[in-house]
Amino acid sequence: QVQLVESGGGLVQPGGSLRLSCAASGSIFSINAMRWYRQAPGKERELVAVITSDESTNYADSVKGRFIISRDNAKNTGYLQMNRLIPEDTAVYYCHAVIYTTRANYMRYWGKGTLVTVSS
Repeated sequence: QVQLVESGGGLVQPGGSLRLSCAASGSIFSINAMRWYRQAPGKERELVAVITSDESTNYADSVKGRFIISRDNAKNTGYLQMNRLIPEDTAVYYCHAVIYTTRANYMRYWGKGTLVTVSS
């Protein structure tokens, strides 16, 4: 049984920084792509950033240059470093990962989310 657990959310002032973590646990053979999504009140969930197994990255235009996605394969953990936060970044942030439980079997997993509030 595999779980993804996000942490690191909270209240931060505009211009501040937060670092989100996404820890995978359970019967894990390997982790393929890891993604961060966010969902603001009244809006649809949107993709924020993705990092592949070979650590290629891609970002939504709205966070490019401010957010950095990374991963530590030894710890089965992904990160989202968020800098120069603005009120529009306020949302619940969700981690998503494609996880192989054996060499051939994989599933897509979601975490339960962590709330980020950017406000003075």
